[in-house]
Amino acid sequence: MPTIQSTAEIDAPADDLFALTQDYGLRLEWDPFVRELRYCDGATEPAVGVRVWVRAKNGLSMEVRYITMNPPEQVAIALVEGPPIFRQFSGAWLFKALSARRTRVTFRYNFAARPRILAPVLEPVMTAVLRRDIEKRLAGLKRSAETTDILQRLPRRSPITA
Repeated sequence: MPTIQSTAEIDAPADDLFALTQDYGLRLEWDPFVRELRYCDGATEPAVGVRVWVRAKNGLSMEVRYITMNPPEQVAIALVEGPPIFRQFSGAWLFKALSARRTRVTFRYNFAARPRILAPVLEPVMTAVLRRDIEKRLAGLKRSAETTDILQRLPRRSPITA
């Protein structure tokens, strides 16, 4: 099963970048892949087990489920239902604070093609397309976080108290 990833260093705090990737209203402003996102089953925020319906700008749609939620370091989803070409699909955002104002962000996809017999032919092509996708998405996140006021528009979170 192929795993592809791309990494960028972004001049912004890890907790803000984590929040920005999970804020579906603001995400539509910076993410060049996503056309529409909505929670399923009455959910209103991301959490393990929550399902989300996603429509890409290319017209494809999928339903994914959160499988990991570890703010501000990691969030991951897995495919529930989607394009038939995917036998399996998951994605993850990883955030590593390098300083109070700089973060290494890694975006990763794991997938397997369907039908299995064509996977040796399909997966190299899918890898190229998905690699380009994650690089564009990371570039959009970096550009928005570093050159716009998008981080100031995040809902302010209450500080955690002991």
